[in-house]
Amino acid sequence: MAGLHAAVIAALLLAALSSVLSGAVNLGLRDVMMAIMSPAEASARDVSILWSVRLPRTVMAMLVGAGLGISGAVMQGLFRNSLADPGLTGVSSGAALGAVTTIVLGQNLLGRSAAYLLPPAAFLGGLLVTFLLYGLATRSGRTSVSMMLLGGIAIGALSMAATGLLIFISSEQQLRELTFWSMGSLAGATWAKVASLLVCATIALPFLPLLLRTLDRLSLGEAEAAYMGVNVERSKLAAITLTALLTGCAVAVSGVIGFVGLIVPHLLRIGIGPSHRLLLPMSALLGALLMLIADQIARSIAAPAELPIGIVTAAVGGPVFLWMLMTSAAAEVH
Repeated sequence: MAGLHAAVIAALLLAALSSVLSGAVNLGLRDVMMAIMSPAEASARDVSILWSVRLPRTVMAMLVGAGLGISGAVMQGLFRNSLADPGLTGVSSGAALGAVTTIVLGQNLLGRSAAYLLPPAAFLGGLLVTFLLYGLATRSGRTSVSMMLLGGIAIGALSMAATGLLIFISSEQQLRELTFWSMGSLAGATWAKVASLLVCATIALPFLPLLLRTLDRLSLGEAEAAYMGVNVERSKLAAITLTALLTGCAVAVSGVIGFVGLIVPHLLRIGIGPSHRLLLPMSALLGALLMLIADQIARSIAAPAELPIGIVTAAVGGPVFLWMLMTSAAAEVH
């Protein structure tokens, strides 16, 4: 297992280096090292490109991918279903609704300063949808997985309808911003957005060790977990809040990026097993790696233009999700 960790970390470092080097203006490794170690002696262009564009984009991609990967792993562990995902259960659309409301209505009331409200608004939108879904899916202390998935589809549709209405009343400038943002993009990466993600990560990190053993016990069933000393309701509350926080912050800075939180933990469960002690950190690493790779594809496939990264993840994630459904159906038949 240590070998797998080392391989993923090595691949992540290589992907990060490739992300920093490649783009509309290619930078050599020597140029990057000079811009980092001796910016006064390096080209002003190289320093500006590296520190204002490439590094914040690379770091933001890793943080968004890690957050979505952890969110998916927590959701799947909480609901004991490997097809659970912040996108499929409506959390992403709820976070998107909070962010779009801030962009459209907040800008009309507060001007450009409304941008600072994006992360908390997306977090609150995702949290509200998560609690609503949990309430709908829970009866007599038991959570129905089928109700969770169906309710998530319905709540996601309602959230998207409200989002569409806000887009309809938006200005032309807001419409252009929202259209590109709704498909997911890392093009607007800044150090301020990176800082907001780091704040979210700082808040979330203390809760992760507490969830490792709890999620393993919850996978046996809520009654069994309670017999083993788990405070089930408090653990659910912590897991739901953590998921809404990480998903909301990711949506706020990058828009809606689907399937990462679904595919990453699902494949890892097949490869390394269901133990969350390994699953959560590996989901963070692999999520960051896949986000960097998807961003590289989005930047290069139609260069010098740039595809929204949500299109790339959907084009890859859709077929993988269908394969997962077919595999699950075949397993139930046998």
